[in-house]
Order: sequence, then C-alpha cells, then structure tokens
Amino acid sequence: MSDARTDALTLMADLIARARAAGADAADAVLIAGTSLSVQRRLGHTEQLERADGRDVGLRVFVGQRAAIVSSTAVDPAGFSALAERAVAMARVVPDDPYGGLADEAGPPPALDLDLEDAAEPDAAALIAAANTAEEAAMAVHGVTNSEGGSAGYSRTEVVLVTSAGFTGRTVRTSHSISATALAGAGTGMQRDYDWTSAVHLADLENAATIGRNAGERAVRRLNPTRPATARLPVVFDPRVAASLLGHLAGAINGAGVARGTSFLKDSLGQRIFAPGITIIDDPHRRRGLRSRLFDGEGVAGQRRELVVDGILTTWLLDSRSARQLGLKSTGHAGRGTGGPPSPGPTNLYFAPGSLTPAELMADIKEGLYVTEMIGMGVNGVTGDYSRGAAGFMIRNGALAEPVAEITIAGRLQDMFLGLAAANDLTLRRGMDAPTLRITEMTLAGS
Repeated sequence: MSDARTDALTLMADLIARARAAGADAADAVLIAGTSLSVQRRLGHTEQLERADGRDVGLRVFVGQRAAIVSSTAVDPAGFSALAERAVAMARVVPDDPYGGLADEAGPPPALDLDLEDAAEPDAAALIAAANTAEEAAMAVHGVTNSEGGSAGYSRTEVVLVTSAGFTGRTVRTSHSISATALAGAGTGMQRDYDWTSAVHLADLENAATIGRNAGERAVRRLNPTRPATARLPVVFDPRVAASLLGHLAGAINGAGVARGTSFLKDSLGQRIFAPGITIIDDPHRRRGLRSRLFDGEGVAGQRRELVVDGILTTWLLDSRSARQLGLKSTGHAGRGTGGPPSPGPTNLYFAPGSLTPAELMADIKEGLYVTEMIGMGVNGVTGDYSRGAAGFMIRNGALAEPVAEITIAGRLQDMFLGLAAANDLTLRRGMDAPTLRITEMTLAGS
C-alpha cells in the first residue's frame, strides 16, 4: 500500500474517530484531492496557462435521525476535533430525517482493475503543442477565417471515502482533453463550430489535428444558413447532441425526483417508455470509462444495469435515502462532493446501437431536420415538455441538404422517447453516449 493511500485513509479514519468522540452515532468522511493543468491558445499565442492544486474534506454526521454536513479546504488533523464538534452541534438542532443514514448496502469495493490512472502526466510544453496543433489544423481548413482557440488539459483526482460502519475506499482518476473552436465567414454571416476529445489515458485521445480539422470543416458547412418554415417533421440528432436525451432520461428516473413526485416518469417503472428495440445501459465498470468507479459516494458497489430493455423501464437511479423513501435498495448511483449530501446520478450511460446505418435511418425521410447543435435548456422535468433552440441541416430525400439556424424544436419527451430509433454508429467516448437518433415527428418552429 502506497504512502499516499495510507495517509489519506488514515486521515479520514481519524476524522471519523473524532466525530464519534464528539457524539455522532454514525459518520462518513470524504477527501477529494486534485491537480490540474490547462492551456488555451489563440492565433498562435498562449492566452492562458493555469495550474490548480487542492484538497477538500467533507464530514457527514448522524445524531439519531438528524444529520449535518461540514466541509473544509484545510485538511489538517489539528482542526479535526473542532470540525467534528461543529458538525455534531449542527446535527443536534435540525429536524429528524426518517430516511437518512449510512448505506445499508455498503461493502468492500469489488476487486476489479478499471485502469483509471494514467502514469503519463504531460507538462505545459506538451499541452501547448497539442492546443497549437488543434488550432492550426482548424485554421488550415479553407473557409475558416478566425479562431476562438485550441485548448488542452490534464487532471488527476483522488477520492477517499471512510465510514463509521467500516467501509474504506479510494479511487484515483486521470483525464486528458483537447478541443478547438473555429469560425468561418465574415461579419454577421460568421458561423462557429467545435470539436473536442477527452479520455482517461493520453493514448486514447483522438489526434489533435483531427479535432481541429473537424471543428473547421463543421464551421464551414454551417455557412449561409436558412430559416425554414414552421412544420412538423422527422428530426434526426447527430451523436454529439443525441446524448442530451440521455441526460433528460437520467433526470426523470432519478430516485430523489421520483420520491418527490416531480418526474414525468414517476409512475412508469416496468412500463414501456421507449420504442421496442431500444436498450439503455449504465455501466460503472467500463475499463477506462470517463465515469467508471468501483463504489459510489456512499460506498455501495455499482453494477452494469440495463435501465431500459426493449423499451421497458426496469429501474430507478437510487442512492440510500431515495431508496428508503421508495421502499427499495440503493442501486449504487450516489454521487458525492464534500459540501453536500449524496444524490443519485448515472455513471457511463449509453444507448445500445441499432442495426441501421445513419444513412439507412434517414433514407425514407422526404423532408426532415438533422440537428448538430442545441441551444438553451427549455425542458420541463415535471411535465416532459421539450423546447430547445437548434441548428443543423435540412434532410431532403434522405440526404443532408442546406444548413439551418435560428430555429426551435419542440415536443413532449414521452412522445419523443416512444418515437425514437437508434442507428448503429455508437462510439463510447464521453461518459454519456448515443448513436445517431431519429425521432418520428417534432415541431420545427422557424419562419
């Protein structure tokens, strides 16, 4: 066991002991330590070079059914007794929470190697070179006239969780990223677009020149957009925006919202919510996954789950508190920071791919819309009403046609889900991933 691991676990175990000595019946402590290095280049000049290092600790205590949380950026054992006493004093004056408490399902983390720590740590010169390569590739695309820059970054995050029930766990994760944003055209006719890549391991990053070239080519393709007439028509989502539909689903099956009765899917467990053939998977154990983990924010081991099978909703996303409210067990989906309580959320979430290519998925569309960018967040999680700004291309006779912008697409998520079909072009690259998706019909609000 490494010294760093031993020290972090010992620190949190000490904090738990101080909490128990101060009068807590139960407690858990989390330490989050991180370092990051990022660079922003624009037009051949480094505009920003930033390094950040920090450690934060959070302590949650229970006095009977009453709970309180305190956090600090000073991870100093000399202050642990005062921190614990403050937390216990706060817990004694708050109301009882009948659903609170440590996780009943917490246990030893599974013995899996998820390969989440990359030994390669790039220096500033390497990040500058990557950002520069991405921007130069974007600027080299014919029609690109300006740049919002290229960027590159690296981070390493350590999370340690210790509970008074005996759970101890530690996760270390690294992240590398490259992005570029290009502008094409001139004056009021300028258009912008971007591309980016992120990975746990440097070796898994997409090529910086490819990222830049993609950004430039996408910006040029968007020149001279039209604003089509208002209509109801099929809508196809490009993979980079299709994953947003997963975010709306995750919010709707979040156990906390379901328990409050504030989700449009609150009565849909075991019911059909997607078209037949649609399967949606959450997998915390994907090797080198951007959101992979051995245990959640309460020490519960997650597992690969098919949240939707052949269109049927099979489970909620649950932490311990929401599970108790619903008379269920935690699904290992608790997220956790240092300053607040655990709350449910997905890990590596994705649509299983369908059988048709994107071209085949669009082949029968006489007139439709292909969306490449979404704007705004006009989604009502209580009713399922959906209305967002969009840009992309018209589909005519099964092929992409002229670019369009300044439009809105609207519908109800219930209807969108039931009318959804998936192509076969899934790439697992961002932690929340989708192939090209087609919705049977939505309202396009244009001119």
